[in-house]
Amino acid sequence: MLTGLLDGLFSGISIGAVLLIAALGLAIVFGLMGVINMAHGELMMLGAYTTFVVQNGFKQLGSPWAETYILFALPLAFLVAGIAGLILERGVIRFLYGRPLETLLATWGVSLILQQFVRSINWVLLIGIVLFCLLFFGAMWILSRRADFERIRGWVVAVMLPLSLGIAAVTGSVLSQMYKLAVTQPWFGAQNVNVTAPKWLRGNLPIFGVSLPFTRLFIIALTILCVAGVYIFLQRSTWGLRIRAVTQNRSMSACLGIPTAKVDALTFALGSGLAGVAGCAVSLLGSVGPNTGQNYIVNTFMVVVVGGVGKLVGSMVAALAIGTADYLIGSGTLALLLTPVKPLADFFTFFATTSMAKVMVFALIIAFLQVRPGGIFPQKGRSVDA
Repeated sequence: MLTGLLDGLFSGISIGAVLLIAALGLAIVFGLMGVINMAHGELMMLGAYTTFVVQNGFKQLGSPWAETYILFALPLAFLVAGIAGLILERGVIRFLYGRPLETLLATWGVSLILQQFVRSINWVLLIGIVLFCLLFFGAMWILSRRADFERIRGWVVAVMLPLSLGIAAVTGSVLSQMYKLAVTQPWFGAQNVNVTAPKWLRGNLPIFGVSLPFTRLFIIALTILCVAGVYIFLQRSTWGLRIRAVTQNRSMSACLGIPTAKVDALTFALGSGLAGVAGCAVSLLGSVGPNTGQNYIVNTFMVVVVGGVGKLVGSMVAALAIGTADYLIGSGTLALLLTPVKPLADFFTFFATTSMAKVMVFALIIAFLQVRPGGIFPQKGRSVDA
């Protein structure tokens, strides 16, 4: 029984570690900009797919490179998800600040687009997107140098948008006719893909009769590094100081010359990059699919809310608590431990499935928020009024 408890606690902590990496970025973004980013799970998915692509690339190189792919996949997942987040902030979210409902709906739409994007992406679609961006945004950049650009901006968009779309569509159609299935076959499709952990992460570490998988130990160590990195960045760097200043008082920070727009963009890119790292970690635990992010997004938001908006320490405590509770209830470990008390054992046996465990955890969270609506570490002082 003790062995089962220790095994359950370790598995729950490893799940909480993944939630914590994802929640770190969400806590920073939500705490700074008040943006409810429903596409955060899809940024995790992009990080997971980046890991899959890097793995396949390193397999072509053969051994020993194939066993080191994860060391290259982590920074690339951070970079890909960070760039996607930066594009999202610059292209959509910056126009919706102060309008939380519109932001929520817009990011939800983006999440659906990204899910369909990974299902459908092929060479034709990729070439079409690149060509459209070059034509449309290139024309906008060139014409923006004109002194009267603001006056003709509407006409430029009205002309270049359909023209760019038309040229990209015709080019894609011609390519598909010329090369048939060679360029129209989806890269990933709707089915899940598998990421295989390197050989040095496939073993177990026996401690007190419990086998601790190296994969989960690696994820916990990665989480510790991410938390330490974020803490050092926020506390010791110039841009970290600017982020904390804008979080506490945006108006005063702008008056002091801090470029709040750049701070917003950097913060969103940082939070998105951390989501990509979380996706890389998730890919080591199971298969990766277009809906991977949806499996974590709700729990990630719960971590931020329970921990306290913008509070990294609160997010750490909440992530470990939610991850551990979810696993102990869902795996039936808690019901097994309560076998001597039959009514409680029967009660938790009813919830001993993945879906029902989430129901129980959400119920516990709702009850907790009735007592502490501000979370474990609620905001105090100027940050509440800002």
